[in-house]
Amino acid sequence: MSRPGLVGATVSLLGATLFWAGNYIVGARAVQSIDPFSLTLLRWVLALPLLLALAQLIERPDWRQVLAAWRWLLALSFFGLLAYTGFLYAALEATSAFNASLINAFNPALIALAGAVFLRERLTPLAVAGILVALIGVLIVVTDGDPASVLRTGFGPGELLMLGAITAWTGYAVVGRRVPPLPPIASTAAQAAVAVLLLAPIGLLTGVTLPGDPASTGSLLFIVVFPSVLSYLLWTRALLVLPAGSAGVFLNLITVFTAAFTIIVGDPYTSAQVVGGLVVIAGVVLTNGGHLRRRPG
Repeated sequence: MSRPGLVGATVSLLGATLFWAGNYIVGARAVQSIDPFSLTLLRWVLALPLLLALAQLIERPDWRQVLAAWRWLLALSFFGLLAYTGFLYAALEATSAFNASLINAFNPALIALAGAVFLRERLTPLAVAGILVALIGVLIVVTDGDPASVLRTGFGPGELLMLGAITAWTGYAVVGRRVPPLPPIASTAAQAAVAVLLLAPIGLLTGVTLPGDPASTGSLLFIVVFPSVLSYLLWTRALLVLPAGSAGVFLNLITVFTAAFTIIVGDPYTSAQVVGGLVVIAGVVLTNGGHLRRRPG
């Protein structure tokens, strides 16, 4: 691999994870004026034409081949674009963006565990240890450093919703490993179309909350352009150079960037969140140790 190619892939991954981290910060502000259902629907309604245009411009896909995989696209859309996004925005109504991102950091370890259970992928002793360490870190985060509090009060609603979000994304990842090869941007566009088709009738019946001021409009547009479109484009570009396992380790930067944003904007955070987040990331690094040691060729 040429050094310019590696540098370009790295920059693309940094951009993708930076924008996904922005989804936590901006999403937390958006749900103050737009309910999670409406935000999810508006996100994919507005992102869909952009994704379709990019797919046609960059990939020029055979749309009949893409649509032939409609069962897979339906499952991917349900787990990733509907369940994950809906749970995430609902969680951001009840917990901080930083807290949500710390729980999200456990996702790679959960995906590794699900891969072993459902896809019979091999888990090394190091990976098992990493999953356990990451799980301890999540417990520190969701209990604010007091695990015994679970016995007294249980988990908070925001934390439970975020656990639902990472479970949904784990389903997305497991299904995604069984899907026949498809152009990634076209696949994302098709999933967005499925999400819109499923959500639009509900929105017509229940109503949709539209942004009512410039700040919420700006938040929605940021979510549409950056985490919904540009992140996927940058991620796809990086995967042309790096294997998925090596690229996946960069997802830990979502938590790092969210923490940085939290500090910059002056949002409160606790020492338990910092310690728990570091433990989660350490566990995920252990879980993905094989990818980190493997040099991309």
